[in-house]
Amino acid sequence: MQAQLREQCANTIRLLAADMVQSANSGHPGAPMGLADITMALWTEFLRYNPDQPDWVNRDRFVLSAGHASALLYAMLHLAGYDLPMEELKRFRQWDSRTPGHPEFRLTDGVECTTGPLGAGFSNGVGMALAAKMHAARYNDQDFPLITANIYVLCSDGDLQEGVSSESAALAGHLGLGNLIAIYDSNQITIAGNARLAMSENVGLRFEAYGWHVQHCNGHDHDQIVQAVEAARVAGSKPSLIIAKTTIGKGSPNKQGTSDIHGSPLGDEELAATKEALGWEHSERFYVPDEVREVFTNRKAKNIEEYEQWQELFSLWQSAHPEKAKIWNQHWEPPYGEDQLLEELIPVVADRVDATRSLSGLVIQQAAKLLPGLVGGSADLEPSTKTLIKNAQSIVPASLDSQVLPDPSFSGRNIHFGIREHAMGSIVNGISLFGGFQVFGSTFLVFSDYMRPSLRLAALSGISSIFVFTHDSYAVGEDGPTHQPIEHAWALRLIPELEVWRPSDALETAAAWAYVLGRDHVFTPAAILLTRQKTALLERMEDFDPRDMLRGAYIVQDFSYELDEKVAYSLKNPDCPGLVLISTGSEGGATQQLRLELQQLGIPTRHISMPCIEAMEYEDPSFQDYLFPADSLVVSIEAGSEGPWRKYADYLLGYSDFGASAPEKELRKQFGFEPEQLRDTLIEWLKEDGVI
Repeated sequence: MQAQLREQCANTIRLLAADMVQSANSGHPGAPMGLADITMALWTEFLRYNPDQPDWVNRDRFVLSAGHASALLYAMLHLAGYDLPMEELKRFRQWDSRTPGHPEFRLTDGVECTTGPLGAGFSNGVGMALAAKMHAARYNDQDFPLITANIYVLCSDGDLQEGVSSESAALAGHLGLGNLIAIYDSNQITIAGNARLAMSENVGLRFEAYGWHVQHCNGHDHDQIVQAVEAARVAGSKPSLIIAKTTIGKGSPNKQGTSDIHGSPLGDEELAATKEALGWEHSERFYVPDEVREVFTNRKAKNIEEYEQWQELFSLWQSAHPEKAKIWNQHWEPPYGEDQLLEELIPVVADRVDATRSLSGLVIQQAAKLLPGLVGGSADLEPSTKTLIKNAQSIVPASLDSQVLPDPSFSGRNIHFGIREHAMGSIVNGISLFGGFQVFGSTFLVFSDYMRPSLRLAALSGISSIFVFTHDSYAVGEDGPTHQPIEHAWALRLIPELEVWRPSDALETAAAWAYVLGRDHVFTPAAILLTRQKTALLERMEDFDPRDMLRGAYIVQDFSYELDEKVAYSLKNPDCPGLVLISTGSEGGATQQLRLELQQLGIPTRHISMPCIEAMEYEDPSFQDYLFPADSLVVSIEAGSEGPWRKYADYLLGYSDFGASAPEKELRKQFGFEPEQLRDTLIEWLKEDGVI
């Protein structure tokens, strides 16, 4: 390609981005204008993609970690031939458009992940690179290199200032993810001004210390960009960082190189001046020269040819390896629905009485036998969270001393994230985004605070990441209030589209895993909250159907109106059918004891276990009417913050203060969770309100 045509392609990208921001009167033109040369080189000379098959397994992934530069990505997707017509570019940042302010996964073809919170996309890219390595280790051989995808991440000063990128970069270097290429847009400008106001370290040396291959280039010199990417692609087992020196807003005669162009439209006059400075002869906005379209049309044709060659290779591989092909299909299409999976998982735990974290560990072992795509790990807490998949390899560098962990391989199933919760969450999301794995990460519930951005992005993206949080209440005990979650269960439930399970016993633990691993829930992330202490086995009614647990709430024991003639209390409202007790998790045992005592006192009482509020709310409204009859009085019982329970309950039995360092039994007494304490508190409230 002639230099003049390359420049015209780059200027087309620059001005499409500037036109989008100007048309919306909102957005970030600076980074797209500064990155136009880099993205043009990447998309026309390196990236393998097929706009007609955007989910092609072996495509290269392009991650715009600097999500505020979304206009750049939309310009590239349009030019590359994805289903993003010019009309959508003109509707940038508008209601119901496919060009939102920051890229959103599933909303726009070609967007590989939802980005915006800086550092998240970088860390997603680490997860994608790890997933590609894991698939390659399972299926590639000398004759059939099925998975050869590279992950390209475009990141900014802000991305590399956020701590999550440091955590992820350290793990990427440790694991030797040579298929990861990050290009750092080093324009040295942030919102406040020069990046040196807050950032003066040598980023290159920092990444070299992480074990990365580091290069520097002029981000506006095509030959330097191409040479750097070519070198990165053959850097062996080291992930690559290309530090590209760029000028923010390049082409704008009065604003380039300044923070003024970071997050504001150029303005009509400056936009016109920019076009003049660039030698752009077309006054109309959103103009794409025919010769530029031809460049991208030719690239698309070349990529489609590569796609078709890969399809032929894949067909030959399927014929040569039919058994492996079956496992491949199970990776990409989970073989069990939730009902089937529940039948397989319940016998493993049956009537066991144990901590739900231990019961979960047993369920994971059985699920791993059934689901070859199940992988996961923890933030250095496998012995505590019970998440190690037994009889499976660990994913650690091949260079690691075999005396530390034998037989290291990317074909393993156990991921050692290290003490990096935030990175773990984002990397789990990246693995989910790549596809082909059902992946979980685990830590203590109190440390979900470190992961909240990742949880929120998983929910916003509609991906099936699984987060296992143990030690889920004050019952952590002696470790004290720093390790005792109080508000955390509700902090998770308040995230839209995140399904939060807090099972009470063995059966509910099996149900939680059956639900989140069933193929019906591949577009929803889940959190499973588990206990450190043993929990009681719920005594369910004779006609109990285990599938009822999958609805998120069910009746454990119902109202009984066979009362002694001489009872201590009676309900004053004749229309009130009785009390409805809602329990979750470890409070199930105390609640069933409370129900018995209330019945003996003359108060008809129903016990509902509600392991997953979100699943219950997916049901038809008539289901809630069935659970909570008209005029009944509802009581919530959970060892944590009470406030949000007001949506469902009239009386709230919980705990909203920080915990304390003491044995679990003592804390239960001090915090009022003994069955007789719950009874006395509730009876007092009912008397005060004239209910009894």
